[in-house]
Amino acid sequence: MISRKVISLGSRTITSLILCATFVFSLAFVDWSDLTPHGGGATMLEVMLREIISLELSSEFVKVSLRASFITLSYALCSISLAIIFGLIGGILASGGLFSGFLAKVLGISLFRALLAILRSIHELIWAWLIAVSLGFSPISGVIALAIPYGAILARVYADFLNDVPQAPLSALRSSGASSFQTMLYGRLPQAAREMFSYGFYRFECCVRSASVLSFIGLQGLGYQIGVSLDDLKFGEVWTLLAFLIGLIVLIDYWGSLLRRSLS
Repeated sequence: MISRKVISLGSRTITSLILCATFVFSLAFVDWSDLTPHGGGATMLEVMLREIISLELSSEFVKVSLRASFITLSYALCSISLAIIFGLIGGILASGGLFSGFLAKVLGISLFRALLAILRSIHELIWAWLIAVSLGFSPISGVIALAIPYGAILARVYADFLNDVPQAPLSALRSSGASSFQTMLYGRLPQAAREMFSYGFYRFECCVRSASVLSFIGLQGLGYQIGVSLDDLKFGEVWTLLAFLIGLIVLIDYWGSLLRRSLS
């Protein structure tokens, strides 16, 4: 036991040293001349910061902000719902729990995890452009663009949750004659459900932020309104919209905490 802890500590130390050395080495390739501030940057920053204390809180703009928040939340909810379905199916397949033979399990896990790695390595903005070319610049393009990478991320993490469950209940099910599918349905999924639910809610928060920046393909939510206000240099409106976005994230986090407590 002690030797394992020593090995683990040594591995973490070596990994940390490699990461630090890589960071220091990468600094040599940075073009520091690009960090020269813009001539009017300081003045513009001062104007932006000064507008924090003069938020746009007129009844008309508050209604606009509430509508934009609702649109952003709706698109994020649609996207994460699709992503959870995709993530659940992909996680089950990538966990290898449905494969019985050793070779079939190795090939299945390798194939599905490689596919998930490809899907999640492409950013949702790139997915948005690719999908918009075929489906047009519409809200459905944004929903699908968010669902694909988030579903792949959920599937990858769900697969680990399913693999990390205690083995004793699974062995009991197998000894009673349960199939691989039954073992997954009645053994792995119930044990991993709480962790999967918790992580899904975290990804929901991230999806709200992502939905707010996909305004260029038709998601006219908070991101769209922020872009309009920035074009008009109305920073008071920008800070108000950002406050609504933060409020959405806090609300979702609180909602998730209540649901997690109810499941514990």
